Amino acid sequence: MLRIIIAPCFVLLVSYGHPQLATLLFVLAGITDGLDGLLARKLKQNTPLGSLLDPIADKILITTAFITLTIPNLPLALHIPLRLTILAIVRDLLIALFALIIHLQTGHSRFPPSFLGKCTTASQLLTVGVCMLANFTARLNNVFPIIVYAALVLTVLSGVHYLYRSFMMMLSYRHLGKKNGESRHQDS
Repeated sequence: MLRIIIAPCFVLLVSYGHPQLATLLFVLAGITDGLDGLLARKLKQNTPLGSLLDPIADKILITTAFITLTIPNLPLALHIPLRLTILAIVRDLLIALFALIIHLQTGHSRFPPSFLGKCTTASQLLTVGVCMLANFTARLNNVFPIIVYAALVLTVLSGVHYLYRSFMMMLSYRHLGKKNGESRHQDS
């Protein structure tokens, strides 16, 4: 919940020219995310609500940061390119759409992130972090294009991978459904 609350605060701080506080808040959100996951695993207290809210909070924070840091007239040293922001949002919307379709067709409701998806999230977080830290040091200006390119590539690759996984899941459920229908038909 804290990360969901931090998202609009981040936007306000960046918009009103307080990039240092916004960076601190973003780092705090990352630390709380890490601690939350660590505690849930160590204490074996994974809950259905937590499993649902954690990725939603991540997406809200990352998407909010991407959109905010893409706005060209904000007083920042670097901005996230519009193409990366659009690709990230479209990827997430497609993943959510396919998850909904799979759920409606099959009742399947668990969609664990892939390794590639986790790498994409990490690269997007790194992109935001470097973009924000560039306000304090010009040294990161040379590294930023490389990080943006890596995030672009990972976003596309993981999007394609999730779509492939979704299609394979739907095909396996259809195949399983046909087998079950055939065996019921033979029993009659």
